Amino acid sequence: MSDPETVHENIGNRKLKEIYRKGMLEGEAPDLPVSFEDIREAAWENMSEEGRAYVHGGSGGEETFERNKDFSKWRIVPRMLRGVAERDLSVEFLGEEYDWPLLVTPLGVQTLLHDDAEHATARAASDLNVPFILSSLSSTPMEEVAEELGDTPKWFQFYWSSNHDIAKSFLDRAEAAGYDAIVLTVDAPTLGWRERLVARGYYPFMAGEGVANYFSDPEFRAALDETPEEDPSAAVDYFLDIFGDSSLQWDDLEFVFENTDLPVIIKGVLHPEDARLAIEHGAAAVDVSTHGGRQVDGSISAIEALPAIVEEVDGEVPVFFDSGVRRAKDAFKALALGADSVFLGRPWAYGLAMAGERGVRHVLENFLAELDLTMGLAGCASVDEVDRSTLKHETELEP
Repeated sequence: MSDPETVHENIGNRKLKEIYRKGMLEGEAPDLPVSFEDIREAAWENMSEEGRAYVHGGSGGEETFERNKDFSKWRIVPRMLRGVAERDLSVEFLGEEYDWPLLVTPLGVQTLLHDDAEHATARAASDLNVPFILSSLSSTPMEEVAEELGDTPKWFQFYWSSNHDIAKSFLDRAEAAGYDAIVLTVDAPTLGWRERLVARGYYPFMAGEGVANYFSDPEFRAALDETPEEDPSAAVDYFLDIFGDSSLQWDDLEFVFENTDLPVIIKGVLHPEDARLAIEHGAAAVDVSTHGGRQVDGSISAIEALPAIVEEVDGEVPVFFDSGVRRAKDAFKALALGADSVFLGRPWAYGLAMAGERGVRHVLENFLAELDLTMGLAGCASVDEVDRSTLKHETELEP
């Protein structure tokens, strides 16, 4: 693992010097694409049609998916001569200090992107000390990913199971494996209508993809007549029967808090009242998210929802943000609107499909470098200085 002190000290300047030195003095331009669009194009060449549909698509007509990307209504207003030679991208929340205001968002079924799946993503995140959130629907058991991550901060994203013995087992396993927090996703009580998948009749879990945590779980295996190895079809059917629980209500969260000592982040909040309810029921933090535009089509976008939730929370707990972040300017704007940190998803996912571990590291390092430079150019020497005063909404610019 790289020394975080040497990695994140003015990473933007260091990265640019490295690129330009190789280009101008050694005649070596970057051999991997740089822009999100070019990375996605390169990734698609390596992905199946089903993989592209799963990762790229949103729900319905993808109105929310598209609206999520509209950060342009907020404009950065740079300040000059602010003494930004040394920039600090570290943040502190949940009693810990982190090198970056960035986490690897949970993404399931990574075998659709690359054979090395979560192993590759975890190694890349660990190399840069970027906190990693593992999906319940990973292609690799949580214990193996935790071992790959070592001392890198790691959280476990938890989907509720209607079999509470399995749900408790997941919480126990995550804690035993050394995960630092539980990220409870609440915006998926049922599947979204994802037309790209519906049109292909494709649902990866029915093919036994993304179920490694279930097939390796002792309570899941105990509920089967035969092991998943002996009868994988029956195991998949049982997974489909017990995955999720649309009957859940806020009071049911007590089960999670009773069965883990880890802090619990509620992921998928879009309404200020839900943020308040999350806090009242014991949440250590909330994450503003539309599930990447994959659940309710036509909903408010995450960036539209963020300011009101930040106002409601008023610093009582950290507020995280995901959905629609493609470039560092998007992360900057989310931080300026009050997010404590940002979860990044599709950019590194396409990096994984493009070039495995190297592709993920390429995306994460470039993202952090651009964020560092954006902060400096905007006149911010630390993440604390990235606040609402650095932005203007387009309505504030109208004559």
